[in-house]
Amino acid sequence: MIGKVLDNRYELVEFIGKGGMALVYRAIDKRTGHNVAVKILRPEYNQDAEFCTRFDREAVAASKMSHHNIVNLLDVGQDDNMRYIVMEYVRGRTLKEVIQQNGPLKPAVAAQVAIRVLSALQHAHKNGIIHRDIKPQNILVHSDGLIKVGDFGIARVVGSNTISTDDIVMGSVHYFSPEQAKGEPVTEASDLYSVGVVLYEMLTGKPPFDGETPVAIAMQHVGGKAQPIREIDPTIPPALERVVEKAMEKRPERRYQNALAMAQDLQRAMQEPDGAWMGPPVQPDPTVPEQPFVNTGHVKPVHSNSWLWTRIGVVAAMLAVLAGLVYGGYQIYDQVINVTSAPYCQDETEAEALRLINRAGLLYEITRISDAKVPTGYVIMQSPEFGTAMRKNETVFLTISTGPEEQEIPSIIGYTVEEARDELERLGFTLLALPERMLSTSAWDTVMKQIPEAGEMQPSGSVVQVKLSGGSVTLPDFTGMTRQEALFLIQQLQLNILEIREIPVDDSSQYERVAAQLFTNDDSTVSYAVGDQVMQHTMVTLAVYVSNEPETPVPIVETAQETAVPEEELSQ
Repeated sequence: MIGKVLDNRYELVEFIGKGGMALVYRAIDKRTGHNVAVKILRPEYNQDAEFCTRFDREAVAASKMSHHNIVNLLDVGQDDNMRYIVMEYVRGRTLKEVIQQNGPLKPAVAAQVAIRVLSALQHAHKNGIIHRDIKPQNILVHSDGLIKVGDFGIARVVGSNTISTDDIVMGSVHYFSPEQAKGEPVTEASDLYSVGVVLYEMLTGKPPFDGETPVAIAMQHVGGKAQPIREIDPTIPPALERVVEKAMEKRPERRYQNALAMAQDLQRAMQEPDGAWMGPPVQPDPTVPEQPFVNTGHVKPVHSNSWLWTRIGVVAAMLAVLAGLVYGGYQIYDQVINVTSAPYCQDETEAEALRLINRAGLLYEITRISDAKVPTGYVIMQSPEFGTAMRKNETVFLTISTGPEEQEIPSIIGYTVEEARDELERLGFTLLALPERMLSTSAWDTVMKQIPEAGEMQPSGSVVQVKLSGGSVTLPDFTGMTRQEALFLIQQLQLNILEIREIPVDDSSQYERVAAQLFTNDDSTVSYAVGDQVMQHTMVTLAVYVSNEPETPVPIVETAQETAVPEEELSQ
């Protein structure tokens, strides 16, 4: 499929992954040049009405939403019986990969990730969409720290009929709710249960329930009790544990009833971690069914202003959550995106090692030593060692072999001084540029001569002396040119001005014109004549005619004499 162009627009350039019913590719939108993600229905399902409907439903669900924490839909199409959905391309990792690679997240980071997922679900639920498959594999962590919820492949529009009995219980067994496990209808609370499970895994590094078969795991969701989070890690704040427990209540009515309420509790849990504000833990009693609230008339009617205060409270809470999102974005970037590990550089060439280090977002420092067993230009050792956890922009220290103690001097004639220095340092030699330059048509700073010569065997660390080109300039006659014309030509020829002497003259037609010039070397011990071939940066002294008339004095305007401040006052 790589190289195929869908509808003359989307060129598939890289296979990203696959899901239960679709293959996902990174593609280039030939109209815009942007990267996009193209999800293509698997060929074996093209004639399956149920999977086609399910695939179309994802497009319908995505089209109802536009949110910064949701992977946005860009296009839907069909090419040669190939159904596809075009989504924005998120460069980064899944939350599952982050947990597998980095282990449990810090509580503050886990809470902020969950808040962003809840923000996405609040938007989806508001538009009548229940995701039904919230799991770390469907939560994308962008390289800039942005959290995106994707894969609405089994989402359900609230109130719509199911396709089949099997469709009701679809979802990922480690993360779906008890009602999904029992084949009962799902609600917004079902998604919030899954968020609780994901948050549990972010904090502990593992899902709350596991087993040998999917059925065994599903039954634990229905009747099992997860190991308390603080038994696994006592440093996790009690309030955060309580939020997870409430989200994972077996009965939907005992859970959070909307995503905003859970996000608000997460925000408060990080500000008041002891959890006292949540009251005593509610002990479930399955033998006593909860009774719905019935107004018997003993409850006082709500004051007319209560509606306004309720709305104000909701707005204030939303603003508090929004403020937390800003801070949380930095936390996610610093603790998740900004984390990397030292690549394996041992025995790699210098170029390959630097490529690996750059790809990991790290910096490097190089030390070169002689080693008779390791070829020139290969990594002898690195620090820190492979796999060490690091933050981006930290430094990996490499030791590069310069080969055996004695080796052949390379030819560097014709190199620029910087190119010659790099080549010599790569082999373990040191460059010394002699102060005397050579007259040459070659560019300034080109190596014209080297000592020792190429091919000689020298110990590692030896000094190679070089003479550099001083360039070549034919000295012009500046006489009669204006000052500005002469200065411009001097700059173009890469000569240097030593001095400009001004000669008074009565003839106004000669004002600002060059009367004479003098060419000398740096220490003025040698002079040159017009037409001589000299090196660049030769010194030029100009004599320029100026007006012989004295300058008109500026009149002095007398002002009132100021009163002097006594010295003793100034010292105070």
